[in-house]
Parts: sequence; structure tokens; C-alpha cells
Amino acid sequence: MAVSSDYRPPDGPLDVLHMDAQLLVLNKPEGLLSVPGKGAHLADCLLARAQAAFPEVLLVHRLDRDTSGVIVFAMTPHAQRHLGLQFEKRQARKSYIARVHGALAPKTGSVELPLIVDWENRPRQMVCHETGKPALTEWRVLRQGEDETRVRLMPRTGRSHQLRVHMTALGHPILGDPLYATGVAADHPRLMLHSEELRIKHPDGGMSMKFRAPVPF
Repeated sequence: MAVSSDYRPPDGPLDVLHMDAQLLVLNKPEGLLSVPGKGAHLADCLLARAQAAFPEVLLVHRLDRDTSGVIVFAMTPHAQRHLGLQFEKRQARKSYIARVHGALAPKTGSVELPLIVDWENRPRQMVCHETGKPALTEWRVLRQGEDETRVRLMPRTGRSHQLRVHMTALGHPILGDPLYATGVAADHPRLMLHSEELRIKHPDGGMSMKFRAPVPF
């Protein structure tokens, strides 16, 4: 993901939600890359910080720089393979909280629009019915005001920027989105998108586990 040269990630210790011999689950702050970008000025990231504390940590998935919330890392190659397959086979269940522009209706629904990178405007993604990869997002409205809606978003696929593009395509961009929101919708101190909950099976034994991080907005 391209990041401007004024990258100033937040300071602070790792926010550990869970740790055992196979898993490290963190609450990622907004504004911090999950993995390093290109160039020394983009080396600081959650993966590097986690590996500084726990050298055996391995990447499983990532969150956008401007998204906060639950993210899981593996502590062993076995766990990395096991978790990677859960994400690949769509067995891992993710739930996000977002504040979007306007009054989203109906109260529950889904959006299924294929996505692909917008090569001329990277890192933006776009809807493309000819060459896009299948993408499905379900939503449930939690609270609604005159100008915005708080909504729970449940991606059933894991495409890059999926939630951000799908909400924009519905006419309800996520507030504070630097890539897809415009006008008053863009005028917020951060991207109002948070990974609230992740459900996975433990790599050692297959027990179902649920991890949550409180919503900061």
C-alpha cells in the first residue's frame, strides 16, 4: 500500500489481547502499517514491533494502515499454515464497526461486487464486473442519525479495501476515508473503521476462539 512520506505512526507499547504458544493477538492502532512499506521511512510497522518483542512472530493477515483493531499473528510455522488456511477457506470470521456517511438502508443487507486494483490510481481498488475477484460483505445497522450510520460489517471474502469500496459503491463511504470519501465525509480525524472481532480455530486442537477489541470511536 502506498503511504505518503509524512508517515508518522503512533507510539506506545503493544496492546496484547491474547498470547500463547501458537498465537499472538494484538489490537492494532490506527495509523500504523501492518507490514513494512517500501523505503526505510516505512520500516516501522506492527509486524516489526511484534518481532522486536517476540522474534518468532510470523505474519498471517493484515489490516490497512488506517484501520484499527484485532489482528492475529502466528508464533510457529505450524500456526501460520493453519491460520492461513482458515483465512483462505473463509473459515475465519471477521466483524468490523464503521461509521458511514448518510442513512444506510435497509437495516440489514449484503453487497456483492467484484473488486480489482485500479492500476492507474494505486493503491485504490475498484468494482469491475469483467475482471474483478468475487467479494461479499454483509451489514447490520446499529445506530442511525441524520448524516451518518454506525454499522457492523461482516466481510465474507478478504479483498483489499473491500469494506471501503463496497460502502462507497452503496453511496455511503466510510467517514474519514482518505482514498474513497469526499467532501464532509472525508473531514474526520481518522478512518472510522475498526476490526472489532475475530473468530478462529486454535491451531493446536481446533478449539473455537473469539477475540475482541473495544471500538475507539
